[in-house]
Amino acid sequence: MLSERVITGALRVLNQRYLHQEPVDVATLPGPQPGRGYVLYAHVPFCERLCLYCSFNRYLFREDRAREYFSRLRREMRMVADLGYDFPSMYVGGGTPTILLDELAETLDLARSLFSIEEVSSETSPNHLGPELRSVLKGRVQRLSVGIQSFDDTILRQVDRYDKYGSGEEIFERISSVAGEFHSLNVDLIFNFPSQTEEMLLRDIELLKATGVNQVTFYPLMASPRTRAELARQVGHIDYPREARYYRIIAEALADEFQPTSAWTYSRDKDAMIDEYIVDYGEYVGIGSGALSFLDGRIWGNTFSLRDYMSRIDAGHMSVAKAGNPYSKTAMRRYRFVTDLFGLKLDKERFKRDFGIPVERGLAAELAFMRLAGGIAGDDGRYITLTETGRYLLMVMMRETLASSNDLRDRARDELPPDERMLILEGDACPEPASGDE
Repeated sequence: MLSERVITGALRVLNQRYLHQEPVDVATLPGPQPGRGYVLYAHVPFCERLCLYCSFNRYLFREDRAREYFSRLRREMRMVADLGYDFPSMYVGGGTPTILLDELAETLDLARSLFSIEEVSSETSPNHLGPELRSVLKGRVQRLSVGIQSFDDTILRQVDRYDKYGSGEEIFERISSVAGEFHSLNVDLIFNFPSQTEEMLLRDIELLKATGVNQVTFYPLMASPRTRAELARQVGHIDYPREARYYRIIAEALADEFQPTSAWTYSRDKDAMIDEYIVDYGEYVGIGSGALSFLDGRIWGNTFSLRDYMSRIDAGHMSVAKAGNPYSKTAMRRYRFVTDLFGLKLDKERFKRDFGIPVERGLAAELAFMRLAGGIAGDDGRYITLTETGRYLLMVMMRETLASSNDLRDRARDELPPDERMLILEGDACPEPASGDE
């Protein structure tokens, strides 16, 4: 697909500039701007077993270390409140946020006492699904997201998840046991594995429907630039031309029960919460080791080092250690273009209000490209909406942006002191081309 290749090539160049960061010596993030909406992201970087090719900040779980971390995470949250921020929504990612349910519950309860939080999303792992999780998180978490990648045992063995989380049948039973317990129960699946046939993909979709979950996010197989060669060695080369065909198969197979709620998420309910909080909130504050913030058109990165994280919080500082260059006006317009359309419609009135010019003038080339590629379904004067081809192209944009973000995280891990890198190397090799659910 020519349009996919054009977008992929362009973003691999642009993201090097947009996502670049340099060390900064600051004690805190900038404060909130009047009239803007923000979402809070909290990172929990611990897993019971590690996957060497997961790019998110993560360390091998040890209870004393994790409890010390959660304590600092709550202190950093109080610092954010002291800056004057408020949030209607919170997302907890990892790592494995449910690694210590009592600590997670205390953290969520504090967040609700400090901020006007109405909805919480949390990631979890298949082996954590059960009565205790339901008891602790029901009412505290509105959207629970579990990463399984596939129900197919061949693929689970290939990506070293069969021994880690069990067979596809076992995972199916665990997911089914919590279906209906949360406002949104999301399952993360991967498509376009080199060994994945159309029949295997369709069977994943059949089993997904049978679990009773009300949401699924289908991520394309992806890897950061640094891990592409190793991923190819482990699971095979990614077939990008086939990706578009598999995307169409997914959309068609889900259409009888699910509707698209983002470029890669499908929900049974119109009011379902979605994974990508940037669709509803253009700016976000990240707390915890390895978290990112996007404020005032600038990316801020927190330290990946657990030791540095603890010492910064103990000194009364936030954990921000790096910052990117401020986005240009054009970059901010492109950011809005992608985030709005990733959520399936671009609000032209909001675009003109925020940037002072209509989108047709501010992003004439980008909009013309989408029209030429057959990506625009309609323009009623207020909203621009997407065709299925348009949704696929927005998925490609997000795929490349996440892959570039993963490269940024890989470099941050390379900078860790040797003893902390050993905390990562203690884990088991496991190529996981997913989005953060462990």
